[in-house]
Amino acid sequence: MGRIYFNARRETHTVDGAYTVTAADSGKVFMLSSTAGACEITLPTTLEEGLYYKFIVEEDTPTGVITIAAGGTNKVDLVMKDIGGDASNSTAGTQVDNIVIAVATKQGDYIDMFTDGSTWYAECMSSTNNSITTS
Repeated sequence: MGRIYFNARRETHTVDGAYTVTAADSGKVFMLSSTAGACEITLPTTLEEGLYYKFIVEEDTPTGVITIAAGGTNKVDLVMKDIGGDASNSTAGTQVDNIVIAVATKQGDYIDMFTDGSTWYAECMSSTNNSITTS
């Protein structure tokens, strides 16, 4: 039996400043830039099971720090791997408020985010040691 693919293309959205993500944005790939300086991306405050977002650094060494905020009282569990070969910034088992993308990140570094309706779960890959952290 053959496979049928629906909606095989991902919708992309460039973010170059403060942005509040909505439930309607679920499934989008956000291309991150910060040519205007530091900015914050806020995730939905109401967690709905199955929401998914991907954030990709669009440019080498952004000009400002990009913060992804869990929104409201929500928290994030982050598992991370970077070029240093460790997961020093991973927070699996503990929860944090923000993921911080430093100006040292490189084009292609990414964060996948998913919620089960109670917690944000994130997976990150970075080509620069310790350039994505949490707060």
